[in-house]
Amino acid sequence: MISSPQKPCQNKVMPEPRSLILASTSRYRKGLLERLGLPFDCADPGIDERALPAESPADTARRLAALKAQAVAARFPRALIIGSDQVASCDGALLDKPGTHANAVRQLTALSGRIARFDTALALLDARSGSEQVQVVPCLVHFRRFGAAQIEDYLRREQPYDCAGSAKSEGLGIALIARIEGEDPSALIGLPLVALTGMLARAGMPVLRG
Repeated sequence: MISSPQKPCQNKVMPEPRSLILASTSRYRKGLLERLGLPFDCADPGIDERALPAESPADTARRLAALKAQAVAARFPRALIIGSDQVASCDGALLDKPGTHANAVRQLTALSGRIARFDTALALLDARSGSEQVQVVPCLVHFRRFGAAQIEDYLRREQPYDCAGSAKSEGLGIALIARIEGEDPSALIGLPLVALTGMLARAGMPVLRG
């Protein structure tokens, strides 16, 4: 009996699993990323988030999103790192997080019947290769006309003092909004998931596998 020659043993090299890092301590962004069902860790980028002179809101958001991802890359040299930043404005004036009740009252009083723009930037950095994807997702929020009593009722019930624009669209703040224009509702909350799923797929970490 002639035995057939044995094929040499071939060791199959499995691709190294990649870790996913969210360069943010925001509970809103963490909650949004959890929707995708991917394991991830959070890291504080610890950067200066002030706008530069003559910088547009969209350019500020884009620069800071990329900077946040780059700031933690040295700690996670083989990871995919997500950076995101949002800049809100109305007629060219920036809308910061109010922080206090009085500031929120002033902000909402100024926004009654007007349109605010939210530029949310997303960066996905491959720390291993250095390649980076960056995109800005804009959203326009048309506010209803509302008075002082409605503002007080809303702020008392939701206390959105950590939200730019002083209204949570994912909560009771939706009652202050007449219309939202944008391609991704998650961008308004702080992390554009539509854009992110595409970026992750291009980086080799698809959310849905098949």
